[in-house]
Amino acid sequence: MTIVELPSGNRLAYSESGSGPPVVLCHGFPGLGYSYRHQMQPIADVGMRAIALDMLGYGGSSVPAEPIAYAHDAITADLGALLDHLGAERAVFVGHDFGAPAVWAFALRAPERVAGLVLLSVPYDPMRLPVRPSEMYARAAQQHFLHTHYFQEPGVADRELAGAPREFLARLFHALSGAYRYVDIWQQASDGHGYLDVLPEAPPMPWPWLPQREFDHYVDVFTRTGFTGGLNWYRALDINWEQDARFAGRHLEVPTLFVAGAREPVLDVLGPAALDRMRAAVADLRGPHLLDGAGHWVQQERPGELNALLVDFLATL
Repeated sequence: MTIVELPSGNRLAYSESGSGPPVVLCHGFPGLGYSYRHQMQPIADVGMRAIALDMLGYGGSSVPAEPIAYAHDAITADLGALLDHLGAERAVFVGHDFGAPAVWAFALRAPERVAGLVLLSVPYDPMRLPVRPSEMYARAAQQHFLHTHYFQEPGVADRELAGAPREFLARLFHALSGAYRYVDIWQQASDGHGYLDVLPEAPPMPWPWLPQREFDHYVDVFTRTGFTGGLNWYRALDINWEQDARFAGRHLEVPTLFVAGAREPVLDVLGPAALDRMRAAVADLRGPHLLDGAGHWVQQERPGELNALLVDFLATL
């Protein structure tokens, strides 16, 4: 693993494979650069350089205490500095979960440095919420358990999840996969409940898409680091709401591939109109491609199908 020190003072860790134009792989919560282990060799095989980041707050990267370090303006500066470190004018950026808005925020702010985007699970949406995200989550949490609300208070979720990393990761990986309907947990009450109280029991491992040794890698890393860095991305959502105001309604002009599982919980929540908004707001959209049976972890649940789409997309750039 390579560690790069950035002008911001942050440290980013990454693994790489291959040589040539870079493909920067950005994960979400609770992921790691390791979440792209199935994509590294296929990218290298087509003559490109796969760069799988531990995003800020995760793994071998820095864990700033203040949420503003995880907001889009700061992340854009860090990603630009990473390209400078790699000696690259441009790169293809792949983003999953929180990584998706991170890479499209970079494309909106620095389009000249983006050769293409691959958005996994979370569709691009140019709409601006009428209220701060935390206000919207607080209202919804009056009736339902909502992790985005539960994660807002510093220290609360941090303690719960760090106290049982193996149980939490198993339950969440299962709940967000194609084997479960994640939105069912919303029907439970919010008051007095932690995340482990509402997540379903996970079936015994191994699972078809996650061998025991691969799951153990996640457990080992998060046992060491805890989850505060990942939770800080949620705590930056109000800051992003302010910083992204100047981009409301803006179209993405770079070639963009969208892939998600057909059982993606994000799409369950946002509804089919979200894909229509993305179609209208992305000038060169490839897809959307919805992979049968897959849930949120599409790059791990359906690596062969995703890799074929990814390789085809890279060949067009």
